[in-house]
Amino acid sequence: MKLTLNALATALLLSSSASALAASTVDLTVKGIITPNACTPSLSGAGVVDYGKISAKDLNLTTPTPLPLATLQLSISCEGSTLFAVKGSDNRAGSNASGTYGLGLINGGQKLGSYDVVLMNAVADSVAVTVLESMDNGATWFDSGDAALAPSSLGAFGNRTAGIWSPVPIQQMTTDMLVYGRIARADSLDLSDEHPIDGSATFEVKYL
Repeated sequence: MKLTLNALATALLLSSSASALAASTVDLTVKGIITPNACTPSLSGAGVVDYGKISAKDLNLTTPTPLPLATLQLSISCEGSTLFAVKGSDNRAGSNASGTYGLGLINGGQKLGSYDVVLMNAVADSVAVTVLESMDNGATWFDSGDAALAPSSLGAFGNRTAGIWSPVPIQQMTTDMLVYGRIARADSLDLSDEHPIDGSATFEVKYL
């Protein structure tokens, strides 16, 4: 609300100044849509993947060490049929490799590792749908296949019955969320002390 009021005040100031000085004017448009349908996401297992303790001696010295595949279920429940996408944000940005999510830093600078998130086996309102991805904020969509959903992309669920891939309105949706983790090569890390595997990401429903 504060931003809107400031924007309107700025527009009024620009308008009054333009009238007094007969200068050129510019229009400010503030727009959006209030949707009546809210969607609530949830993750199985409280959204936690716990690898327990891993011995430093079990890590590969010169190549990344893959962690066991973990599978959660992402569910999204909407009050009515709604067009939406899913957007991930890495809460450990700066500790990740490009296009992945990070597992935190050792000593403030050594990247402990990273993980990918893959959405598969989506079912919307009891019908199988295709997991889609957009790399241009929803302007175009494609079948994600088994590709990871990067923090910079949008994920959605739909089909191409209209000739192009596009999301469909959904009320109840479930999909597997596969987590592929890896620890960085051991010779790049200070492993003289214990360090937590500290990945954290937030997944948000974006209304289309």
